[in-house]
Amino acid sequence: MSGQTLDADLPLESVYRPPGDDAGDDTLVVVLHGRGADETDLLPVADHLPPAHVLSLRAPDRLMGGYTWYELDMPDGDLHRSQPHAGDFRRSLDLATETVATAGEALDVGTVGLLGFSQGAITSTALLVESPTDYDWVVGLHGYLAASHAESDEDLDDTPVFLGAGRADQIIPEARVAAAAERLREMGAAVTYETYDVGHGVGQAELADVVAFVEGR
Repeated sequence: MSGQTLDADLPLESVYRPPGDDAGDDTLVVVLHGRGADETDLLPVADHLPPAHVLSLRAPDRLMGGYTWYELDMPDGDLHRSQPHAGDFRRSLDLATETVATAGEALDVGTVGLLGFSQGAITSTALLVESPTDYDWVVGLHGYLAASHAESDEDLDDTPVFLGAGRADQIIPEARVAAAAERLREMGAAVTYETYDVGHGVGQAELADVVAFVEGR
């Protein structure tokens, strides 16, 4: 399903999809794509969710044919130990926070959820850690918890979080997602963690579990 532009002055480019059903008027789902993709990439996933306002954000920086939330810091060139570049990450988190707040006010919603994949999942979990009272649930697929946020002493107060990992994921290995699940539980989130026989992508079983998780919220 295609989207439209939300009639509000948002810091980040985005596409907006109205709920099409009064039952979704009180909920905003904010979608954050992965590295090298754009704001249309995860709309097919969002189309399976219950009726809601959907706002899919575009990351701020160009990367070949798409966009990125940040560049990577890779010790010894090791992708599996990569972390977000601190300055880029801070800028994206601030832009996303302002965009979500402005959109939520414009739409007059009472519930806000985050749905992110890869870099978008890393950004989403960081947003939750920074402002746990601003988000009612988070879905983070194939992403880790940034080291800059893993040592936070915030209480996540039973916020529902769904984390999905691919057993064949060569970009963000299952172990990194499992570590994020463990740390978020320690911080007080109500974490659902599932693994799937996929690589760095969302398969049908994972999609079905995401839909069930969101329906349960």
